[in-house]
Amino acid sequence: MVEHRPSLDPAVAETRLAVRSALGGLRPGAVVVGLSGGADSLALAAAVAFEGPKLGMTPVSVTVDHGLQAASAEVAEAAARQAEGLGFDARILRVDVTGDGGPEAAARSARYGALAHAAASADAVAVLVGHTLDDQAETVLLGLARGSGGGSLQGMAPESRLADTPLLRPFLGVRRTVTRAACSAQHLDPWDDPHNDDPRYARVRVRTTVLPVLEAELGPGVAEALARTAEQLREDAAAFAEMIDETIEDIVEHAEAGISVSVAALAANPAALRHRIIRHVVSSEFGGSLSRTQTLEVARLVTDWRGQGPIDLPGCRARRVGGRIEFAAG
Repeated sequence: MVEHRPSLDPAVAETRLAVRSALGGLRPGAVVVGLSGGADSLALAAAVAFEGPKLGMTPVSVTVDHGLQAASAEVAEAAARQAEGLGFDARILRVDVTGDGGPEAAARSARYGALAHAAASADAVAVLVGHTLDDQAETVLLGLARGSGGGSLQGMAPESRLADTPLLRPFLGVRRTVTRAACSAQHLDPWDDPHNDDPRYARVRVRTTVLPVLEAELGPGVAEALARTAEQLREDAAAFAEMIDETIEDIVEHAEAGISVSVAALAANPAALRHRIIRHVVSSEFGGSLSRTQTLEVARLVTDWRGQGPIDLPGCRARRVGGRIEFAAG
């Protein structure tokens, strides 16, 4: 008699495959999962609980209680209980949300600070968070609205750094509907953050209004197209970064109060590379971030020189001296 095993739910299979791919290149050790209790992070935790131990990983969940809602402590405890049921070493960290940039930025900063602290204390080989393809599409649209160039359209990278620990986003190719279906199939009870439906937040308006309108008017697949765009722009940025590193060695010299760059070499490069070199110099040497307008003003010292005076920039000043552009602390 042939034994028929129940088939694996497709959503569960998709989340597990994404996590298996992300963890495959890591050495055995602790892995920290940022667990809010929402469907995305809960599906991530379930996939890590299944795949991690097979790769020698010890799963640790960290639920950050920001204290911004009346029932935040209860929500954190409920998330931790579900993580413990999945086999996690479940931890709750309570943080004070203060700082500049508004409540969202302050909460994000506090959350990642707590995750970095937990990763260090657990000697973790990686931190995993549950950002999905939908989150990526929203990030690209918000970057497009800011109009700050290709850098703002690159979205989130599948792998970055959180202090000294790799930060992994295995679900950037997974839709939000899949994570919710995976939770349902595994009898997990996700928490729905009321902030995710609050139209005061730009990201919520993009999620509930802008993307649905685009899908309705342009057809399905808009979110996937935005995510592909982000991936392609990250590839382009990596290529530009390599070109900049190679070029800067030949055209940058130390000056008395900063550094200088050859006008002739800048002029010989395409505008896109020229502008990136200017931004890179200011960022790496003086910690400043240039706007598009500021970048173009510096570029005019190269391409449209008519005796302009020094240009004040974040952290420094730029001026043309003979055949070089000098950048010096302001």
